[in-house]
Amino acid sequence: MKLAAGMESDLQEAAAAVERQANVLAAPATALIRELSRHPPRVVVTCARGSSAHAATFAKHLIELRLGIPVAAAAPNIATVYHRALGLKGQLFLAISQSGRSDDLIETAAMARAAGAITAAIVNDAESPLAQVSQIVLPLGAETERSVAATKSFIASLAALLQLTACWTDDPAMQSAHGRLPNRLAQAGQLDWTPALAALTGTDSLITIGRGPTLAIAREAALKLKETCELHAEAFSAAEFRHGPIALISGALPILAFNPWDDAAASLTALVTDLRRKGARVLVAEPGNVRDDRLPVLPPDHPDADAICMIQSFYALLVKLAAQRGTDADRPRHLQKVTRTR
Repeated sequence: MKLAAGMESDLQEAAAAVERQANVLAAPATALIRELSRHPPRVVVTCARGSSAHAATFAKHLIELRLGIPVAAAAPNIATVYHRALGLKGQLFLAISQSGRSDDLIETAAMARAAGAITAAIVNDAESPLAQVSQIVLPLGAETERSVAATKSFIASLAALLQLTACWTDDPAMQSAHGRLPNRLAQAGQLDWTPALAALTGTDSLITIGRGPTLAIAREAALKLKETCELHAEAFSAAEFRHGPIALISGALPILAFNPWDDAAASLTALVTDLRRKGARVLVAEPGNVRDDRLPVLPPDHPDADAICMIQSFYALLVKLAAQRGTDADRPRHLQKVTRTR
């Protein structure tokens, strides 16, 4: 069983990237918050693709819950294909990208800035075209990522959003949790999720479920299972799953659930209980005694930061799962590191 050396290295470097990021992000985050204090937005519009779109899902959760500001995802083809400007004057346009080189994000950010939006880019390449067209650049500080599939930069994106929200809300609890995140990420990467291998190695399809802060985690997990393991996976919120997809349930379809440690936990726990009653094989990442159907997580600290630690534990599992399935997680077929779309 040959492990993906690049992804394994990225996994080991994620904690250091988040620790490094705290310093490089502080000044531009403060500048952005100062601008938002002068011109409070009534809506935040995110723009992202791939894993970064899942980070945008995390941003939606954080900003709507902690600030009460609606967050909507932009459809970049409105700018790139239909050449239509949006009425974004005075609103926050937040682009998230690892490379900052996808044409649709660049053109949409340029449109938003021309329309009078406050434009900010969370990006790993601070010299990229996306950074250049944005008013404020929020650097990820993740440095080089060896694997084609983004892992370290995804964790860095979530950490940047946590730091930005903590600064924006001036929330001491969130700020403290962000400070503890590097050490907790290092611990999360060492947790043993190998009991999940038996259920996932031989399957052709599975479902991932999350809610609240873990919906973004479930979506990212499903994408990474496709990319690195050539395994079809589909992500749902615990609520949305009851609106039709629950008809898919059978003992042959594994479910991987990421249980948040906040007010959303009750609904996800109730769903898991119901699914098991219906005969589903459900693996749940949640606090509690380790069992065959429960994947270990760190002791609860802060629900938003805890969700970031969950994806770190999942990535450690992913390296082993790809090796078991005989796929090259570092170089997924048909993929390249920088994907450019319009």
